[in-house]
Amino acid sequence: LSGDVTMANTGAVTIANDAVDIAMLSATGTASSSTFLRGDNSWQTAGVSTLAALTDATISSSNPAIDTNPSSGVGHLWLNSTSGEGYVATDVTTDDNVWTNLGTGAGDITSSYVLEYLVIGGGGAGGGYYRSGGGGAGGYRNSYASETSGRASSTETPWTVLTGNTLTVTVGAAGAMADDTNGGTGGTSSIAMTGQTTVSSYGGGGGGKYGTAATAGTYGSGGGAGHGDNVIYAGSDGTAAQGFDGGDTPANTIPQGGTGGGAGATGVDGGTGSATAGGAGLSSDITGSSVTRAGGGGSGSYLAGGYSSGGAGGGGNGGSDDASDPNSGVADGHGYYFPLNATVNTGGGGGGTAGGAGNSSYGAGGSGVVILRMPTSNYTGTTTGSPTVATDGTDKVLTFTGNGTYTT
Repeated sequence: LSGDVTMANTGAVTIANDAVDIAMLSATGTASSSTFLRGDNSWQTAGVSTLAALTDATISSSNPAIDTNPSSGVGHLWLNSTSGEGYVATDVTTDDNVWTNLGTGAGDITSSYVLEYLVIGGGGAGGGYYRSGGGGAGGYRNSYASETSGRASSTETPWTVLTGNTLTVTVGAAGAMADDTNGGTGGTSSIAMTGQTTVSSYGGGGGGKYGTAATAGTYGSGGGAGHGDNVIYAGSDGTAAQGFDGGDTPANTIPQGGTGGGAGATGVDGGTGSATAGGAGLSSDITGSSVTRAGGGGSGSYLAGGYSSGGAGGGGNGGSDDASDPNSGVADGHGYYFPLNATVNTGGGGGGTAGGAGNSSYGAGGSGVVILRMPTSNYTGTTTGSPTVATDGTDKVLTFTGNGTYTT
């Protein structure tokens, strides 16, 4: 052999350098300055010129969403070509992914879950001087299952929360009773978190004292009016989707105040010779068992006025002049018996005073409560304020009787 191909005495065949040019190759594809000959005898582009060409990166004018499913799984890179922000997929579950921001930016795009709530404001106190009205219950807002919210309103929409945020819980205080004044207003309970509309349940209105309308204001449920001879007095109003109005008193001489409104019913007008009760509260199974809360307070009464008990749901019984009536059984030294406080952490209204000496130890409203429910699989265990934590089926239930936080 001679020329470009030679054979040595040993029989080895040698092809001269540069003897074979590109045109002689049978490779597929196009040979150029940007391609290389791959082992499968094809011309291929060397590398990529943009990130968008990579299979584990996405360039888009918008951010990824929770339900943006990365094709390459954990580690997939996403760059927003409008804002310049970058994200990487750090937890991949179909339609429930976590996209972690590579800088500070607008924050991470995390997984979400449904959180249900029951938020009840603090109850108002009964009036503190003769024939007083009962206190109104705290506002009642409920998103659990298909249960009713206050004032015969529909179930609220639960929150869909992102992981890693702090939910702040405020529990409304009980309205205070004081001598010779209208009852004190309960405090507002609320839950608040970035990205959600704050849920606020107003405190209940205080009951009016003798010859006085209940103090007007914005309340969960309204307080009952005090009774005065031959003059009409009005109870205060409740708030839509939270609670009902307090009872009025008529222009007569029957010494009985109006009862406080409850989450489930209007307070009863006073000035009757019959037994009355505060407006009923509402029951909820959010904790796993049925509990009734946010009942209105009973009114103060004596002589011809019928005794008045607290509404179902923690409302306090009103004071009266008969020890056999459902009052506190504690004499005030003037021939009357003090009313009862509402039950704590029910948002119930306190009972109204019957006689001439109100006492701060009797007739106070019940403090509010906030209850949160979420899937156990999503519960983080990160709280402040020492809520009670219980398990019901596949859910965790947190009951806050004081202020605190929960990290989603």
